Amino acid sequence: MTATQDRPAQEIGRDRRRKEDQRLITGRTRWTDNITLPGMLHLAMVRSPFAHATITSIDVEEAKASPNVVAVLSGKDFGDELGVNINAWPITPEQKTPTHSPMPADRVAFAGEIVAVVVARSAAEARDAAELVDVEYDEQPAVVGIKKALEDTVLAHPELGTNKSALWVFDSAEAGTGGDVEAAIAQARADGIVIEREYRQQRLIPAFMEPRSVVVDPTGEQLTMWSATQIPHILRFALAATTGVPESKIRVVAPDVGGGFGGKLQTTPEEWITWAVARRLSKPVKYTETRSESLMAAHHGRDQVQTLTLAADRDGRVTGFKVHLDADLGAYVSLVGGGVPVLGAFMFNAIYKFPAYRFECQTVLTNSTWTDAYRGAGRPEATYAIERMMDELAAEVGVDPLEIRERNWITHEEFPFTTVAGLEYDTGNYEAATARAKEVFGYDALRAEQRERRERGDRVQLGIGVSTFTEMCGLAPSRVLGSLDYGAGGWEHASVRMLATGKVEIVTGASAHGQGHETAFSQIVADRLGVPFEDVEVLHGDTQVAPRGLDTYGSRSLVVGGEALVKAVDKVVEKATRLAAHLLEASEDDLDYAGGRFTVRGTDQGIAIQELATAAFAAHDYPEDMEPSLDADATYDPVNFNYPHGTHLCAMEVDTETGKVSMRKYTCCDDIGTIINPLIVAGQVHGGLVQGIAQALWEEAVHDESGTLVSGSFVDYLLPTSADTISFDVVHADDPSVCTTNTLGTKGVGEAGTIASTPAVVNAVVDAVRHLGVRDIQMPCTPERVWRAIHANDGDAPTPGGAMPHFDEGALNQDGAAQ
Repeated sequence: MTATQDRPAQEIGRDRRRKEDQRLITGRTRWTDNITLPGMLHLAMVRSPFAHATITSIDVEEAKASPNVVAVLSGKDFGDELGVNINAWPITPEQKTPTHSPMPADRVAFAGEIVAVVVARSAAEARDAAELVDVEYDEQPAVVGIKKALEDTVLAHPELGTNKSALWVFDSAEAGTGGDVEAAIAQARADGIVIEREYRQQRLIPAFMEPRSVVVDPTGEQLTMWSATQIPHILRFALAATTGVPESKIRVVAPDVGGGFGGKLQTTPEEWITWAVARRLSKPVKYTETRSESLMAAHHGRDQVQTLTLAADRDGRVTGFKVHLDADLGAYVSLVGGGVPVLGAFMFNAIYKFPAYRFECQTVLTNSTWTDAYRGAGRPEATYAIERMMDELAAEVGVDPLEIRERNWITHEEFPFTTVAGLEYDTGNYEAATARAKEVFGYDALRAEQRERRERGDRVQLGIGVSTFTEMCGLAPSRVLGSLDYGAGGWEHASVRMLATGKVEIVTGASAHGQGHETAFSQIVADRLGVPFEDVEVLHGDTQVAPRGLDTYGSRSLVVGGEALVKAVDKVVEKATRLAAHLLEASEDDLDYAGGRFTVRGTDQGIAIQELATAAFAAHDYPEDMEPSLDADATYDPVNFNYPHGTHLCAMEVDTETGKVSMRKYTCCDDIGTIINPLIVAGQVHGGLVQGIAQALWEEAVHDESGTLVSGSFVDYLLPTSADTISFDVVHADDPSVCTTNTLGTKGVGEAGTIASTPAVVNAVVDAVRHLGVRDIQMPCTPERVWRAIHANDGDAPTPGGAMPHFDEGALNQDGAAQ
């Protein structure tokens, strides 16, 4: 039989508008907060205003007397009934992990931690009554910021005896993947180049569009939880593991979810409290956070100090790279928070042929909001560090930043290539992506303009930033995750159901929250089965409908979930081949399959797969050794990560008198293998670019010295809008280096823009003023920080008007705390 994949694709590669958008943009969707059940009660959380304090007393009487209040409960009322919030990735056996109670009874460890819950008949009444709960605290010294945590003079959790949670180390000499980095650095100090830098990855807030919301209905045979989550299957497992309810009695539904960016890759105190209240009262219960609560208490991302040492010879060829990270976990070791910086360990070498490498990560606990995955999760931090360092090396050697990269990158003839971090990159063509990006960007012309501006001494200078990146994505394989002590696997599951009417139902364990799964998966199935795109329905996000799955994060939906789907479709075709041969009275070897129809080679006899679905349903005539069904399931566990890559080029203009920065042009060429839907890819890349650019220029979560979040609203936490950005030039490799470890040749794209764009922008800003003695500007590159960097060597030099420019932001110390 001729295989389906041998015929030309009709849907794959086609610009299709997303199926799901019609209901999303017309308000016909079902967000968790839209769910209303008979007799449903509403919750409001009482949160600590202190970052570190013991709870002296909680007086709930006035709140209880408020109109329509049903109950007011504290941690002492629940006891062990609440369960705990788990850490699924202890990165070392010695890791210090404080117990994370959803509602502590005696001590709070960050401002915003929940100390009581009010249950009322409406959300407004619950919030009003929460204001009346009188909590007395004995405030304790708080540790805020990485440097303070490392001193161990003030402890976030005194019972642990230290703020240091875990030290994770990778050394290429010890692993057998490369040489001794200390020897390389010593040699470079003698006759080469050594560059040492410290970079700060500021704390960020995922700031998803839809605030977190959870509804629990305990009244049926099963307990059902609806949650605005990225991980319904993992959430179900964690509830069963920590609350004592059998997994078979728990149903978790992630309905339409309004964004996540890693911020909903979490098991939250709010989910556990809502669950416990519903069980205790035997009533449906809903909790929806306010935007202020979301910014304060939903987990944050990034927050690292990177101490870097790069060794190279005089020609700029890197001989060794040493990385030490100090990573702030916040008050608790969250679901995968400790492992996020470890993911980056394998990417600091990026696209380069480094002969020696050492990575150390010290995680610390502080009295601030806990951190976990945020779009890219460890890989943007790694890419930022190495791409900033490559620019520094280029400046030291005196060559163009692209030339220094070319001297060090893996050439396309060298693939597959085993890196100094031990990963095997299967394919790549960094030369082609860079050439295409340069062409579209107009690199040489912009460099010429830059030289002219410098020669004239223009007030507004032009900088050009480069970022050449790769990433490990498609979080898997399970065996690799197991070797890193990750608490789950990396496989994904899919089912294909051929309905009697000829329509196709597919069930996936991937859980969408804005990616376009329903559209892309329908295109794959339509192409592979030869059925109309409109006849494919995608079901997901409900553990009763899709009982097996590991959900959505780490750019894994297409490359892992999509491959599971392909395998299930191929099983359907295999079953259908047997049935078609039987009904057509032909040998299977004599059948061709194309366009959804089996034909007997050399004849006009044939039968459509939809007709076979009906025949299987009727079961009047089928082979004796075959079940009367074409349905199939498949579970796919990759043998390797996949490695998209690209070159991003950015032109920034910097006003040297005011520090104002403006983006002139941004071009990226990403090689992501086979593209299923270019329109969806463009949306993913554009969104990712804006988030990465926002880290470079605008966003920063700031706690003051007492641990209070002072950027707790969108007045103080600066999220960009479309008015703040330009139109990007997004192109792709003309001849993509397709992934060799999956059938479709696809690679991840959801995080690429975020990973690559931040260093491209910062490199451009620094490049604009490097001739003025600037070699680094701490993110975000606000006008004040740029101005101060320019004038760092001239004391308190006034501006041309005689006074320092007015800045809206406050001065910040190295740990991001307000001074």
